[in-house]
Amino acid sequence: MKKSKGLSPELDDAVGKLLKEVMADPSATLTDKTKVIDRALKLEQIKQKISDDEWGRGFYTTDEGDE
Repeated sequence: MKKSKGLSPELDDAVGKLLKEVMADPSATLTDKTKVIDRALKLEQIKQKISDDEWGRGFYTTDEGDE
């Protein structure tokens, strides 16, 4: 059985929920908020890489002049 491509919806939902909670928390520090934003942005980067079938293909090719 082939594993489906992509992130689990649970992970996506958990990061979204955490982002909303931390941003609404008046006791959360700027560092706390920045860390959660960073994680949410990283998740978005990963989702874009997964959806782009061409991403990373250039790493497997060799230039003829290098040999």
